[in-house]
Amino acid sequence: MQTNLINRVHFKYWRGDLFGGLTAAIVALPMALAFGVTSGAGATAGLYCVVFLGFFAALFGGTPTLISNPTGPMTVVMTAVITRLTGEYPEQGLYMAFTVVMLAGCFQILFGLWRLGKYITLMPYTVISGFMSGIGLIMILLQIGPLLGHSSKGGVLGAVQNLPEWIQTVNFAALALGLFTLGLIYFTPQKIRRIVPPQLLALVLGTILSMVFFADAGLTRIGTIPTGLPEFVPPTFTLPALKTMIVDGAMLGMLGCIDSLLTSVIADSITRTQHDSDKELIGQGIGNLLSGLFGGLPGAGATMGTVVNIQAGGRTCLSGMIHAVILLMVVLWAAPLTEPIPTAVLAGILIKVGIDIIDWNFLKRAHVLSLRAAFIMYGVMLLTVFVDLIVAVGVGVFIANMLTIKRLADLQSEDVKAITHADDQTPLTPEEKDLFRQAKGQLLLLHLGGPMSFGAAWAISQRQAIMSDYKVLILDVSSVPLLGVTATLAIESLIQEAQKHHLAVFLVNGSANRVQQRLQRFRILDRLPADHVVSDRRQALEKAIQFLHQGAELQEATTGSYE
Repeated sequence: MQTNLINRVHFKYWRGDLFGGLTAAIVALPMALAFGVTSGAGATAGLYCVVFLGFFAALFGGTPTLISNPTGPMTVVMTAVITRLTGEYPEQGLYMAFTVVMLAGCFQILFGLWRLGKYITLMPYTVISGFMSGIGLIMILLQIGPLLGHSSKGGVLGAVQNLPEWIQTVNFAALALGLFTLGLIYFTPQKIRRIVPPQLLALVLGTILSMVFFADAGLTRIGTIPTGLPEFVPPTFTLPALKTMIVDGAMLGMLGCIDSLLTSVIADSITRTQHDSDKELIGQGIGNLLSGLFGGLPGAGATMGTVVNIQAGGRTCLSGMIHAVILLMVVLWAAPLTEPIPTAVLAGILIKVGIDIIDWNFLKRAHVLSLRAAFIMYGVMLLTVFVDLIVAVGVGVFIANMLTIKRLADLQSEDVKAITHADDQTPLTPEEKDLFRQAKGQLLLLHLGGPMSFGAAWAISQRQAIMSDYKVLILDVSSVPLLGVTATLAIESLIQEAQKHHLAVFLVNGSANRVQQRLQRFRILDRLPADHVVSDRRQALEKAIQFLHQGAELQEATTGSYE
């Protein structure tokens, strides 16, 4: 274990990892405090997340330069979990919410062990875009109250309902500090940004301004943050709430997987490396499990922290571990310095985070690219904001998949070609066309091309209606690389129907082993004479013509004997 860790860390990069970890910690501090406060769990919960998730995700993860922190999407979901559980269980609700974080970590570990990493991000982009934009809107709406000098209660609907009252009773000192924070983050010159992150600069200057000019303005501040090591939080649950907690844990785990793996892809593109998705999920799971066990928020790979870590020289997992240790020092000794920070300043920081989360690029052109895509994206976004995060993703994925299946079914139906006569448009060789003409309209060739899933089953079944007009059916599956169960059953039904109408059936099986195995498993080949199963379409046509000629000769002989 120790040797593997030494090999992964590569101490020859220690200088770059040190500066990368330090820079990432400076960026993470204001974000951790802001996410902790807005979640309802307290500023320390955000710091504990950085300490535990940041350290252990780096140690066990599969992306060496990834920095893991509380993130906007995870915090929005966690805020909803805390609000619901503390409302139903005032005494145990917060501890139950931390248990949900533990469950999320367990799910992520399972996803990694089951090797689902490469499948996690295969969610339709329209759903991801709508979901992330909805989360960005939620974050902005939840910060309107603190920006105007009020505590935000009642979630999104509460923020919308209380907005008129907040505007009438606005605390102008809080509003000024929030707008100052936003302005500083947006307009800090690039030269200064290279030295200090604008979020940290806004945090320090906004706090100083509040203490000098608005000491008696009734501002809400972070308040006392306990110093020392975090306390162990045992798993807490009630049987009536367990099902909902498991669903919330799965949702958090899945969202954390998507968030982290997308950030890992960004890290790969910058460093020209390749991350291990399954290992990363295990590392994120271990980190979130420990974060929940010690009262921390859930988190994931953070894009901003990861990018600044790489730019500052971070190259191995040591940088992520250093950034967590630095934040641990803040928890142990420097927590009193964060007490006077106004929540209006944190609100300004988080409003900027919410604005950045919204997928403006896709929002501006979704209706131009596709009306269906725009419908799904806006629908998921509205459901995310005003209904439920899980419902939004479930409905979005269902509709997107149904539309995709419909398109695939249409494409596969086009590859089910019923050839009844030879012409210039027929995909046959000249020799095959000559053989086809000899059939004199008594031959039906059904050619299947490309992968055949359940989307093609309907098109295959539709061909049964025209079989009674022919004497021979050639079923050509030589161009099919993959045959689904439903399509195989449709082929079986087609052959049964053809034999019921006394058609001779020839099967062009080709050389695809997977297709042949599927046909054998369904005993379809046993339904045909051995010489009616061939590997070449021309051979099938020759046998079909021979069969028709024999039938014609037999009919002539029978007619002659009667005469």
